[in-house]
Amino acid sequence: MSTNYEVEIEPFAERYYIKTFAKKYKKAWDFTLSALIREFKSFDVILEKTIAEEISDKNLDVVICKTEFKISGTQESRHSSGNRCIVAKYKKINKIRVLLVYHKNNLGGGNETSNWKKFIKNNYPEYKDLLQ
Repeated sequence: MSTNYEVEIEPFAERYYIKTFAKKYKKAWDFTLSALIREFKSFDVILEKTIAEEISDKNLDVVICKTEFKISGTQESRHSSGNRCIVAKYKKINKIRVLLVYHKNNLGGGNETSNWKKFIKNNYPEYKDLLQ
């Protein structure tokens, strides 16, 4: 049985890159965002597939996860699209907080994982200790 999560998009995530996606893809972004929210409501189901992974210690109450997504109506696969979401999954209160939605080119050059981890640590101090 899958847990039904409440999904919350953080204001920081809205300001960084979600606006860029909305401007670039218009209606397709609206469909994509609704699909992501629907998926995140059943987050445990997408963890069973290869489109999401738990990054931080999965035994803690709050787990940082990374997911892949594609823009609705495009031919790209989730993985090859380069589009990612970083979320915090709260097990005890059944909540998913969307922290960052980005295309891997948004974060600059170098290692994608270390770039998004630095982004999260700098903008969400409450998760700093989860990302070593």
